[in-house]
Amino acid sequence: MVETWGSAPRRVGAQLAIAGDGRIAGSVSGGCVEGAVIVEALEALETGEHRLLEFGVSDADAFAVGLACGGTIRVLVEPVGAAIPEDLLAELVAARAKRQAVAYELRLSDGTRRLLHGAYPERMRMDRSGFEEEGELFVAVHNPPLRLAVVGAVHIAQALVPMARIAGYDPVLIDPRPAFAAPDRFPGETVLDDWPDAALEGLELDGRTALVLLTHDPKLDDPALHAALAGEVFYIGALGSTRTHAKRVDRLRAAGFTEAQIGRIHGPVGLDIGAAGPAEIAVAILAEMNAVLRGKRA
Repeated sequence: MVETWGSAPRRVGAQLAIAGDGRIAGSVSGGCVEGAVIVEALEALETGEHRLLEFGVSDADAFAVGLACGGTIRVLVEPVGAAIPEDLLAELVAARAKRQAVAYELRLSDGTRRLLHGAYPERMRMDRSGFEEEGELFVAVHNPPLRLAVVGAVHIAQALVPMARIAGYDPVLIDPRPAFAAPDRFPGETVLDDWPDAALEGLELDGRTALVLLTHDPKLDDPALHAALAGEVFYIGALGSTRTHAKRVDRLRAAGFTEAQIGRIHGPVGLDIGAAGPAEIAVAILAEMNAVLRGKRA
């Protein structure tokens, strides 16, 4: 998906992979025009050339996928191997495995493509693919997967972790207390039974990582805070009352952290939505994380 007008079910940059035998993964329209895109893609595999398609989504089709009204979308079809060199695709996959942010450029006039590291900082921060140079150059943002590190395998974490996974985060739980970190409390999830500072040291705290502290215990929370404030995480949230947070701030000041560093902490954690109970608190936390990620006031 390279451009939209009006209402559209997917963001610019959404991808659909289509195999020669018709198997698909992903989506560019939520189902509205997928069939037509597949036909065009199979033809592009035959010709080996990229093509730019435009579709009008009717109000009826839009309503079928949950939208109030229709719109227009443009879809770029690129055959792998012919249009997209396989070595370039392999480089992109390797960058993702290393959690490196990469911008993919395509110049429509001549089909030249390249990967750039460190380019388009605003696009990368906002996860916003789109056109440059008056529609001549398309830039696809390929950021590392979002990651959530949760310190404290408590009841709120039992609600937050599955919600975060649905929202596109790769969650990791950290808790050295065996009773809390028991695998049956978080089936199928990654649970690290190490002290937070040691566990976080191995996670590479980058700008696509959020940290949420849920223990109320300074012995666990403070080492994690020290690690996060020295890193580049985009969000730090800490559970606790206003009084608890004030004591936390005093400890961090005594440890030598600046007001600007301490100001990065969202405490009490989560948007003030009047949350009651673990699930609602988890909703408030996830909403605040997303607001910070997208550059909104939390």
